[in-house]
Amino acid sequence: MAETALIFEDARGFGSALGEGGVLLGLDLGTKTLGTALCDAGWRFATNNTTIQRGKWGRDRETLAALIQARSVRGIVLGLPRNMDGSEGPRAQASRAYARNCAEAFGLPLLLWDERWSTQAAEAAMIGQDMSRAKRAAAIDAHAAAVILQGAIDRLAGGVL
Repeated sequence: MAETALIFEDARGFGSALGEGGVLLGLDLGTKTLGTALCDAGWRFATNNTTIQRGKWGRDRETLAALIQARSVRGIVLGLPRNMDGSEGPRAQASRAYARNCAEAFGLPLLLWDERWSTQAAEAAMIGQDMSRAKRAAAIDAHAAAVILQGAIDRLAGGVL
């Protein structure tokens, strides 16, 4: 399958496939929502974008395709929910299937990024900003996507994560 050649689990291979810079899209896949984040073309700052209510793949694909086109996205970073011991369960398998769908639909390099602790880090940051519980609930997935994307771009920029 050609689309699996676009899916990476190491930042070095992903970075090589991307070349120099370009906007990246970060995704935090949930069962009901999809958090999105974007980074600048120089891979310095990830910012939360929107939370999309998930539907069937066709609807998700259309929404993501519009975002990818509007922002000239060059690659995708998708959170891979591993268990604390590093093993993978059903949620990780669902993320891998989503990655295959994205690679086939968009033809962009895709990095599967370990997302352990991303939601907790995002929630702690929002609590630190004194966000209300209701606002946190509405924005948690997009903030988690930004944490995932920031970790990946830090690594792409030569960090040790």
